Amino acid sequence: MARSRLLPDNFTLTLIAVVATATLLPAQGQVAVAFSWITNIAIGLLFFLHGAKLSREAVIAGAGHWRLHLLVFTCTFGLFPLLGLALKPVLLPLVGTELYVGFLYLCALPATVQSAIAFTSLARGNLPAAICSAAASSLIGIFITPVLVALLMGVHGDGGSTVEAIRKISIQLLLPFIAGQFARRWIGNWVTRNKGWLKNVDQGSILLVVYTAFSAAVIGGLWQQVPALKLLGVVAGCCLLLALVLLIVHLLGKWLGFDLEDRITILFAGSKKSLATGVPMAQVLFAGSSIGVLILPLMLFHQIQLMVCAVLAQRYAQRPELAPLTSPADASARP
Repeated sequence: MARSRLLPDNFTLTLIAVVATATLLPAQGQVAVAFSWITNIAIGLLFFLHGAKLSREAVIAGAGHWRLHLLVFTCTFGLFPLLGLALKPVLLPLVGTELYVGFLYLCALPATVQSAIAFTSLARGNLPAAICSAAASSLIGIFITPVLVALLMGVHGDGGSTVEAIRKISIQLLLPFIAGQFARRWIGNWVTRNKGWLKNVDQGSILLVVYTAFSAAVIGGLWQQVPALKLLGVVAGCCLLLALVLLIVHLLGKWLGFDLEDRITILFAGSKKSLATGVPMAQVLFAGSSIGVLILPLMLFHQIQLMVCAVLAQRYAQRPELAPLTSPADASARP
C-alpha cells in the first residue's frame, strides 16, 4: 500500500507508455490513417454518449452558466496571451526567437474540446458546463485566434479555413452530441446503468489522441529540428506556463465563489490549448514558412497538459461521492 501511494495511477502510467510507444513506434502511412479514423470515431462516440447521458435540462443549465463560461473564455483568450508576453524575459533567452513566437502562437489558440470534457467527466465536475464551454471556445477561437495572432505577432493569414474548421467541428463534435440527445429516450437508462465501464471511452479517446498527435510530431522530425538544450528549454517553458495557468485559474475559481464542480470545469476547460485546431490554423496563418519549429511548443504543451491533467482528474475522482438523491426536493436543494 505504501508503494502504491508513491506511484502514478494506472491511467497516467498508460499515458506515459503511449507516449513512449509513439516515440519508438510512431504510426505512419496507412497505419496513421487508420489511427486517425479510429480516433475520430472514438471522439464521436464519446460525444454521442455524453449526449445520451445528459438531460436537455442539464444542457440548458450548462449553457446558461454565463459566469463560468466568461471566466473560461477570459483565461483562454486573455490570461494565456498576457502570460506569454509577461514571460518574454524568461522564454526568449531560454528558447530563442523562433520558438518564443511558437509560445505566443500557443497562447492565442482556443481550448481543447474532447480532453477538457473527458477530464471533467473523470473528475466528476460540471459536465454540461464543460461541454458548452469547450465547444464554444473552439468555435469562437476560429475567429479570435487570428486576431490575437495579428496583435501578438503582426501576422495576417488567409481566413478561408474558417468555414471548413466550423464544418469539421460540427461533424466531429456537435452532430454526435445532438444524435445522442435524440437517442437518449431509448438508450439513456442503459448509459446510466453502465456508466462505470463506459468511462473507458473517455480514457480511450484521450489515449488515442495522445498517440496519434505524438506520432505525427515524431514523424515530422520533432527530435531533429531542435537541439537538446533548446528542447529542454521548451519543456521547461511549457511546464512554467502550465503551472502558472493552473495556479491562477484555481485561485480565480475560489476567489469568485464557484463550487467545487464548477472549479473543476473551469480548471480543465480554461487551462488547455488545442493541438487539433492549432496545427491546421498554423498552416493558414503562417503560409509559406516552415511551421515545424513554430508548433513545437504547442505539441509539447499538449502532451504535458494531458499528463498533468490526468493526474489532477484522478485525484479529484478519488473524493467521496455525495449521497444519492431521494426526492425532487433534495435535487432542488443541492447547489
